[in-house]
Amino acid sequence: MSLETRSAVFAGGFSNPPVAAAHVFRAAMNAMARPGQVQDINGAAPPDGISVAAGSLLLTLCDPETRVYLAPGTDSGALRSWLAFHTGAPVVPAEQADFALGSWDALVPLDRFRIGTPEYPDRSATLIVETPGFVAPSAVLSGPGIKDKARMQLPELTAFQNNAALYPLGVDFFFTSGSQVTALPRSTRITTEA
Repeated sequence: MSLETRSAVFAGGFSNPPVAAAHVFRAAMNAMARPGQVQDINGAAPPDGISVAAGSLLLTLCDPETRVYLAPGTDSGALRSWLAFHTGAPVVPAEQADFALGSWDALVPLDRFRIGTPEYPDRSATLIVETPGFVAPSAVLSGPGIKDKARMQLPELTAFQNNAALYPLGVDFFFTSGSQVTALPRSTRITTEA
């Protein structure tokens, strides 16, 4: 490993880990509690190829017992080394992942990720979907954490509607772009924009 590569692996973590992780965790939980609302999230400087928001989520939510799947297009030696150094999280196949990171096209089909069991619905995967931005809404959201309705851009509707139909099983989603995050828990009902 070259000196430059080693420096990149050691760099990019939180400058004040307890404080930064607390801020990121709060933003992540607010995003999950209020589906469709965009939250600012930062602190990490991950390797090229992933957003600040995605890197900040990984630093906050992962540890040596958290299994991570890195989808094609996201997976790189630099990211694996950075993740290992800062969190100790092992990289695993999609079927074993607690968290998965990648673009929507690289993460589908969803049926390869764990959806939990009736006894342990929490033993499911959470997908961190990298998006180019939060553009015009394409879906209407309703359910827990939403007063009346919320609107959100989704890459497609059917996959999310099918996932919601599995509730209390299913996967949860974070969507990241730059230094922003929004979330879609499996309990959210999704309809088309009217």
